[in-house]
Amino acid sequence: MRLIVEGWRFISQSYAVVNQFQLLELLNRPDVQLYHREMPYLQDWQAARGLLSPAEEARLQAIPEPPDSLQSEAVLRMQMPFDFSPSNHSRHLVVFGLTEYGKVHNAMIQCMGVSDFGRVHRQSEATILTSSNWSRQGFIHSGGDANRIRVVPLGVNPHVCHPLGGEERQALRHRLGIEDQFIFLNVSSQHPRKGIRPLLKAFAQVVQRHPQARLVLKGTTGLYGSEKFVQEALNEVLTSQERDRVLANLAYIGQDLSFAEVVQLYQAADAYISPYLAEGFNLPVLEAIACGTPVICTAGGPTDDFTQSSFAIRVPAKQIWQEICGEQRLLFNPDIEALVAAMERVINDREFRGNANHLGSQFVHQNYTWSKTVEHLVNVLWSSMDHFSDVVPV
Repeated sequence: MRLIVEGWRFISQSYAVVNQFQLLELLNRPDVQLYHREMPYLQDWQAARGLLSPAEEARLQAIPEPPDSLQSEAVLRMQMPFDFSPSNHSRHLVVFGLTEYGKVHNAMIQCMGVSDFGRVHRQSEATILTSSNWSRQGFIHSGGDANRIRVVPLGVNPHVCHPLGGEERQALRHRLGIEDQFIFLNVSSQHPRKGIRPLLKAFAQVVQRHPQARLVLKGTTGLYGSEKFVQEALNEVLTSQERDRVLANLAYIGQDLSFAEVVQLYQAADAYISPYLAEGFNLPVLEAIACGTPVICTAGGPTDDFTQSSFAIRVPAKQIWQEICGEQRLLFNPDIEALVAAMERVINDREFRGNANHLGSQFVHQNYTWSKTVEHLVNVLWSSMDHFSDVVPV
């Protein structure tokens, strides 16, 4: 199969991250002849090297750009805004995308330069590739053709995302200076939809009763301005006393880290926490589980696809339509007291943490690897070539 991928590389944006891991796995397949066209970044994003290993980045850089005359079996677009326009290289077009707010929101539709997302998708021949059942329902709610919206979950590299042995983990925690602390970790843009406000509100209660608790926030200041979101949340949702308690036990990391360095954060943490309001998949939750870290996350959203009670605590949340940027968007509203209870449970329940360490990583390694993702992806590409109307959602 000749496959042309149009997307982003060498930035820590989520679509680029997914694209890069898929490309590396596709390069391992002898049945795929791979080409890549770099698409313009949004806004003023700057490429950053060192996010992956030098060998991996060299492999990505070496993927040839398709000649203008090349005809391929399929084109896969890994970028925003979504583009369903026909390709000059192939009539078999697959467009990757996510919906976080229960639909394709108006800002995305405006960026696409269309007035009706559903009509544009139905009139095209494109198959939408998305990562969760929650995201798929958002596309359907927006009028997309359900028969051409396929779910292919994301994955992890099990050779990198795995638990550390006791002594190795202890040495890592010693090197990080956190031996006697209980570390809650969140890796995200820290945008309000990621749950920074309920997280800080709950942590303010937890740390009052558990002074050994620490909250580590890994944001991306350069790409997203994450520090601003954290500062706004500290000022807007906490009392002055709560703010003082939280700041004394909060660490913020804003610089770009390599993927290997982020994995070390997962491996060193005692719990991963993501009380999100809106997500399309939430890959850091899956990566944390693969590293043997118990997780706390919002119930009802995309993480329901890949979390189980043996290694994850789902926090109940109301679904509410709320006006944002002049339109109604669907948000989760995590229950703060339930979130506090979940955090205290994971602090106190050593047996749960121990079970999560091996049960969670085993579950992910068996079901959610990049090799499995790409196997699903290739199947979707082949099926899109047969007959679009015959496509049945995964």
